[in-house]
Amino acid sequence: MENYSKARTVERPSVCPFSGLPADTPEIRVKDGSKIRNLLRFALSRMEAKPRAAEEEEGGGEEERQEAAGRPLCKHLVFTAYGKSVSKAITCAEIVKRRLKGLHQLTKLLYGTVDETWEPLEPDAGLDSLTVSRNLPSIWILLSREPLDGSQPGYQAPGRYDALWAQSSSREEGGGFSGQRPGHRRKRGGSRGKGPGRQSGHSREPVKGHN
Repeated sequence: MENYSKARTVERPSVCPFSGLPADTPEIRVKDGSKIRNLLRFALSRMEAKPRAAEEEEGGGEEERQEAAGRPLCKHLVFTAYGKSVSKAITCAEIVKRRLKGLHQLTKLLYGTVDETWEPLEPDAGLDSLTVSRNLPSIWILLSREPLDGSQPGYQAPGRYDALWAQSSSREEGGGFSGQRPGHRRKRGGSRGKGPGRQSGHSREPVKGHN
């Protein structure tokens, strides 16, 4: 591809797999350059009755807060992302679930398509333009205040964590896997105790004189 340059990129994201949602359900598309703080501010403003003071300090002006307060609160919220942004969408969903207790979650994994058009660097070289299609994994996360169908694959009940998140929570609360106190570090290079064959550099017995 050294003789080509990328001319344009056309994204064909996957279609929302959640049917029957209200028309006012926010659909937040998380991209690689999106800031988590801005995504969370918008998401919480649509589902939280009283935004916290920290959110208001970071947020916009008085007009923006009045507009958010005048909108009815939503019972559903959708995060979606594809490619490298999938992990960022998961992070946003987990933070929202910690802020707003009792949310039901339904996760779907699909594929989106990206069409890249490449043009030859030299038009007179006799080379044709190329179109490359790539399938990228995408994720759709539905958060709902109302109960969802628990029999569907990808359903997660409120307060339920898989092994990865449970392990991460235990590390945050316990300070580590070994049960150490938070902020406590084991000294390096120190003695681990004196066993039957171990002696320190100086004996505690009195030194006897030499004849």
